[in-house]
Amino acid sequence: MLENLRLRHYTAEQAEELVDQLVDVYLDAHAEDGSLYNAERYRRQLTMHMPRAGWELVAATVGGKLVGYTYGFSLTPDTRWWDGIQEPIPAGFTEEDGRRTFAVSELVVRRRWQRRGVARDLHAELISGRGEERATLLVRPDNTAARNAYHTWGWQSVTSLRPAWDHAPTFMVLTKALDAISPIGTD
Repeated sequence: MLENLRLRHYTAEQAEELVDQLVDVYLDAHAEDGSLYNAERYRRQLTMHMPRAGWELVAATVGGKLVGYTYGFSLTPDTRWWDGIQEPIPAGFTEEDGRRTFAVSELVVRRRWQRRGVARDLHAELISGRGEERATLLVRPDNTAARNAYHTWGWQSVTSLRPAWDHAPTFMVLTKALDAISPIGTD
């Protein structure tokens, strides 16, 4: 971990005061990725995600300034997370009960702070204390840096998924068992 990096957990209610900063970091991290990553769409996403059961955010700051964050939530039986999943998938793969799967929705770091271990530390901090059996996330196949990082961190590719929203890309679906997670520094 960077010497002056601070990680802090937030509930949805606590994170309300950070929304403008979250959008700014998101836009900075995706500045070169085109029209899919815009403030209006991302604010809508946050508005839909923050009320979900088990929602949690971990923010990274340096000198009091937000440099990155990650968040996710538990998948409930009525989740739409798996809408657009591509066959074949293992039997029962998309069955959720609110305690089985934690979905990591975002992991973003300002461009200036990328490739310094911030994403790794955020990732480990978010999922290390979870009580679910597994975690899942979606990653674009062309995002080689993220794919390589997730592979290094023990994630496995299962299939692909294409959400129903306009101009949605096809994502790789990754999963990771959470029983093998240990907090930072306990390896």
